[in-house]
Amino acid sequence: MALAVEQPWRPPDSVDAAELVDPIESARAAGLRYVSDLSSGIRRKRAGKGFTYSNGEGRDIRDSGTIRRIKGLAIPPAWTDVWICPDPRGHLQATGRDARRRKQYRYHSRWREVRDAVKYDRMLAFAAALPKIREQTDRDLERPGMPREKVLAAIVRLLEETRIRVGNEEYRKENGSFGLTTLRNRHAEVIGADVHFSFRGKSGKLHRVDLQDRRLARIVKRFLEIPGQELFQFLDESGEAKPIDSADVNAYLRDISGEDFTAKDFRTWAGTILAARFLRETITRPNTRGAKKQLVHAIARVADELGNTPAVCKKGYVHPAVIAAYLAGGLKPVKEKDDVDPYKLSPEERSLLALLSAEAS
Repeated sequence: MALAVEQPWRPPDSVDAAELVDPIESARAAGLRYVSDLSSGIRRKRAGKGFTYSNGEGRDIRDSGTIRRIKGLAIPPAWTDVWICPDPRGHLQATGRDARRRKQYRYHSRWREVRDAVKYDRMLAFAAALPKIREQTDRDLERPGMPREKVLAAIVRLLEETRIRVGNEEYRKENGSFGLTTLRNRHAEVIGADVHFSFRGKSGKLHRVDLQDRRLARIVKRFLEIPGQELFQFLDESGEAKPIDSADVNAYLRDISGEDFTAKDFRTWAGTILAARFLRETITRPNTRGAKKQLVHAIARVADELGNTPAVCKKGYVHPAVIAAYLAGGLKPVKEKDDVDPYKLSPEERSLLALLSAEAS
């Protein structure tokens, strides 16, 4: 029995896919309105075992269609400070705070489809830019001392090699969780050519990531010798230690690639590469129940590598073309011979790029 494969949203012919990076353009292309929870909206109040809803003027909402839409959003009962968009076509449908006071979001389904499509369309451009990114980071890693560019290059190389989330200071302060740029010295250990990271990441999950790379180990060891708690700091012209954050990393990526790439593009690329690799390892006839079972297993392995749930991993980090090709029996073997040039795409990466290019044409 053939397995149904969900087809990703594609931009209309009249819309330039590059424009969809702009969130307002994304909303317009999906037939939605771009909205903010700073505007007047519907508020939720607890009433016994249920809730009542009121508009921006404080009047109770009794319209059955509106109540049905709100219930369809499945907003968790534990959320507080709930804001609900009064417009069913708003790109953002609801926000609130969970039990740990973290802000949570409910988006319109069409908005997620558009944003996922944009992310995957970026993948071809990102793959094309990878050799340029690798060559420039290699040059910056050879800079003497500990200048800003060298630290940023080390972070980008670690992003690619470890697949750790880039992190941000706001999330660290609100949730006590860490990403690469917010790691502290206590989260890293260097033993010879090996670097060991151990930290609490998103959702409080413990991450243990090991990397064997003599040059990066040497550089991380030097990071650990710089006074201060932050792992990633550079030394300015006066020798004063300055921290690096995720915005610095994304700005550096834009500078060296000439494109609007971010740290997250590394994880999306890695997730798709890993999925293709794991699926190639399976020996199952296409479009069978066995193939579906192997697909679930492969996605779970990718999720474990990225520190995501399988559902999030499949929806946000694995290009649909890889899944479709696998179920159709179209994932071709990869030639093992590698190029001498360390900056070029690997045979595995070139194979994926060819698959994605064929899907996009």
